[in-house]
Amino acid sequence: MRMESVRYTGQPDILRRTQLDSGQYDGVVAEILRQVRERGDAAVAEYTERFDHVKPETSLVSQEEIRGALERVGEEFVRILERSKERITAYHEMQKRQSMIQQEKDGSMTGLLFRPLARVGVYVPGGKALYPSSVLMNVLPAKVAGVPEVIMVSPPGPDGRLDDKILAAASVCGVDQIFKMGGAQAIGALAYGTESVPRVDKIVGPGNIFVATAKKLVYGEVNVDSIAGPSEILVLADEMANPVYVAADLLSQAEHDELAGAILITTSQELADQVAEEIEWQTAEAPRREIIEAALSNRGMIIVTESLEEGIRLANAYAPEHMEICTKEPMSIVPRIQNAGAIFVGSYSPEPMGDYMAGPNHVLPTGGTARFFSPLNVDDFIKKTSLLYMSRQSVEELGPDVIRFAESEGLYAHGNAVRLRLEEEQS
Repeated sequence: MRMESVRYTGQPDILRRTQLDSGQYDGVVAEILRQVRERGDAAVAEYTERFDHVKPETSLVSQEEIRGALERVGEEFVRILERSKERITAYHEMQKRQSMIQQEKDGSMTGLLFRPLARVGVYVPGGKALYPSSVLMNVLPAKVAGVPEVIMVSPPGPDGRLDDKILAAASVCGVDQIFKMGGAQAIGALAYGTESVPRVDKIVGPGNIFVATAKKLVYGEVNVDSIAGPSEILVLADEMANPVYVAADLLSQAEHDELAGAILITTSQELADQVAEEIEWQTAEAPRREIIEAALSNRGMIIVTESLEEGIRLANAYAPEHMEICTKEPMSIVPRIQNAGAIFVGSYSPEPMGDYMAGPNHVLPTGGTARFFSPLNVDDFIKKTSLLYMSRQSVEELGPDVIRFAESEGLYAHGNAVRLRLEEEQS
C-alpha cells in the first residue's frame, strides 16, 4: 500500500487516537472473576477448557517441562536470552535506592523505607502474541527490586503446553512458579489466590481486552501496572534522515497488530515521499503484510511540518510510546521532548534494539499516557513506608501548633493526644 503525506496546517486533532471502550466487557469479566474468587481452581479449569479448548492435567508447569523446553530451544537461543538478561539487569540495577532517614537537631527522625513487594504475578500472552522478550522485561525489574517470589501465568496451547521459548525465558529469569492458565480467569487467580495459585500483591504484563478489563476490575484488591494499549511509534525526522531506515522502523511497530500506530513527522516533503515509497516496497515483502497494511490504514500517517519546532509540539501532544529522533543534531532535541515512553536517538538506535537487547525496559506507556506514566521500572516493585520518631523536645516545640491545627478541623481527640503529653511535661 502507498501512504500519502499530509501537510500540517495547525489542526489540533490530526493525531487523535481512537479510544477503545472496555466497558462493554465489564459484566462478562466481572462474572469470571466472581466465579474464580468463589470456586478457585475449579472455575479456572472450566474457563480454560471453554476458552482455550484444552484441559491440562495440571496447571503447574513442572521442572521436567522446563528442562525439555530449554533443550528444544537450543543453546544459541539460551545464550541470547542470557545476554539480554545481563543488559536488562545492569540497567535496572542503576535504579535501586536505599532507605532514607534524616535526624533533626531536637532528636526527632523522619525517613522513607524502601521494601520490595512480597509476591508479584506476571501475565504472559499466548496465541499469536508470543514474546519471550516481555518475560525478561517484566520479571527482571522485580528480581532486581528484591521481590522474593514471582509467579507467571500464560494460556496453554492446543497441546496443553506452554511455548518453549516462553518457558526458556522464564527459566533464565528465575521465575518461581509457572501456571498454564490465561485470560481473565488467570488474573482472578493471581488477584484472589486459589488452592494452587498463591495470591500476589501486584500483577504486571500485557494481554487482550479481557485481560486488560480484568486488571482494571481487580485494581484495589491488588496493584497493577498500566493498562497496555496497541503499540505505537513516532519518528521525528529532517532531510538528513535515511528513508530506508525510517520506513523499516515504522513497519517494525506496524507488524505488531492491526491497531498499532506508525507515524512520521518530518520537515522534508522529499523525505516523506521517499519513506512512502520505501514503505510500499518493504511491505510487499513482509511476512506479516496483511497486519502491516491494516495498521497503516488504521493508524499510519506521514505529516509534513514547516519546522522542527512544530514537529516537536506535535510529538509532545501525541505523547508516543516509542519516539525516534532522526535529525542532523538529535541530542539537541532530546531536552525538548517532554512526553514519550522511550526516546531513541540517532539513525543507529532503531526501536527493536530497545525491545530486546539495549537494557531499558520495553514495557512503556501507550495511548498518550506517557504524559503521566513511566516505563516499567524497579520502583514498580517497591513499596515505600514513612518513618517518624518524635522526641520530647519536638513535641514541646511543635505540639501547640498541632493542637490548634487539629481543632481547626474539629478533631478534638487529635489535639488531645498531643495535649496530654504537653501536660505531662509540665507536671
